[in-house]
Amino acid sequence: MKKIIILAPLLYLYASCTQKKQQLKTDFIIANGQMPSMAKDKNNSIHLVFGSGDSIMYVSLHNGTTFTKPSLIAVLPKLFSFAMRGPQIAATENGLVVTVCTEAGDIFSYYKEGNIWTKGNKVNDTDTTSKEGLTALSADEKNTFAVWLDVRGNRKNKIYGAKSIDGGKIWSKNILVYTSPDTSVCECCKPSVLVKGNKVYVMFRNWLHGNRDLYIIQSDDGGNTFGQAQKLGNGNWQLDGCPMDGGGIAINDNGEIQTVWRRKAKVYAASPGMSEIELGEGKGCIIETVNNKNIYAWTNSGQVIIRMPTGEKKILGKGSQPVVKAIQNENIICVWESARQIHASIFAL
Repeated sequence: MKKIIILAPLLYLYASCTQKKQQLKTDFIIANGQMPSMAKDKNNSIHLVFGSGDSIMYVSLHNGTTFTKPSLIAVLPKLFSFAMRGPQIAATENGLVVTVCTEAGDIFSYYKEGNIWTKGNKVNDTDTTSKEGLTALSADEKNTFAVWLDVRGNRKNKIYGAKSIDGGKIWSKNILVYTSPDTSVCECCKPSVLVKGNKVYVMFRNWLHGNRDLYIIQSDDGGNTFGQAQKLGNGNWQLDGCPMDGGGIAINDNGEIQTVWRRKAKVYAASPGMSEIELGEGKGCIIETVNNKNIYAWTNSGQVIIRMPTGEKKILGKGSQPVVKAIQNENIICVWESARQIHASIFAL
């Protein structure tokens, strides 16, 4: 009996801590806005940008559960901030970089050192060539790389990129990453980019022989040159039109590339050279890796869904355009937009 009396408070304390750990902070509103993008810095702090009209807005996660009040980075007339088109953010070893695109087709950058945001150089070196406004951004230590759909030359969409080695202040001469032999890549699908050391991985939806399939292309020299594009998965999507859906890319602790993307009404996961795995019905998917395990998020029938490493699926709320990041490898935050508001859920892994 004494053992029971002694252990009871400990069991109660353990149960209380476990319950507290598993508690979800679900579907809370961060701010008014659209098209969220998240980055995690070297200190595992979470940073978020989004558009609100012509304003580029920024918040950060405080104490792992609460966001700071939104602050203004800049006002940019005719800012793209809808339908996969919005501000992009990445973290370098020195600070944060944000890229944004205007309806005219120009890409601008801003960088944050300390508490001050400063405008950098224009990213595209030929004016008004990013007509679709579909861009992506990634960074690792000193290396930052931006990619986008570009119509320079023949007015057909190609994948172009530019790099910065000074935290987004100055951008390189633009680099042709990929051009389709069938004249154009998919015209309305957002590309993805991932920088890891001196390697740059770019994922995009191609348009070859009538198929709208996902491809990945790699640079081993910091984005100066790229190799051959490789198709992801075994199946094809014959489609006379653009699905307006990109995908997500991540790299695990073993240095293995992980991707997620949509084909027809299904969401698939695949590593380069491997068969795809069906995850469920939906679109607008994204991926995060934690301890060599993958977390996926997408939307289906107007609901945001997250799939945990166990295979368990959670419905987080109404909305679209989810983005996911791990917090200290213990918790997960998913952010999305709904009715011109930025929503979030935080929960334990």
